[in-house]
Amino acid sequence: MSHVVEIQTQVRDPVAIWAACSRLKLQEPTYGAAKLFSEMKTGWIVRLDKWRYPVICDVNTGKVEFDNFEGRWGERAKLDQFLQAYAVECAKIEARKNGHSVTEQQLTDGSVKLTIDLGGAA
Repeated sequence: MSHVVEIQTQVRDPVAIWAACSRLKLQEPTYGAAKLFSEMKTGWIVRLDKWRYPVICDVNTGKVEFDNFEGRWGERAKLDQFLQAYAVECAKIEARKNGHSVTEQQLTDGSVKLTIDLGGAA
């Protein structure tokens, strides 16, 4: 039986959602209502590769909701990639808003190292 899964990651910045989708070469996110198997949810709709249903990001609550039927309708790794990309883009946006420059390095284990230079924007 399918069920909607809710995770605690807070996704609150639509600009960072857009940047994460662009970074991962996903479809542009849209705002609206979408069906997750048996429920309708409203928020920023993110369509992950090879997922049957979209991920819904409610920027007012920070909640991310999805239904991947315990991996049968989409690999959890794809969602993890999106959340990592969101976190990286959000950090870069915030650093630049505060006048800092950011350099990024992809590490061999799949993680991303951000270095924020408090001296100036890049």
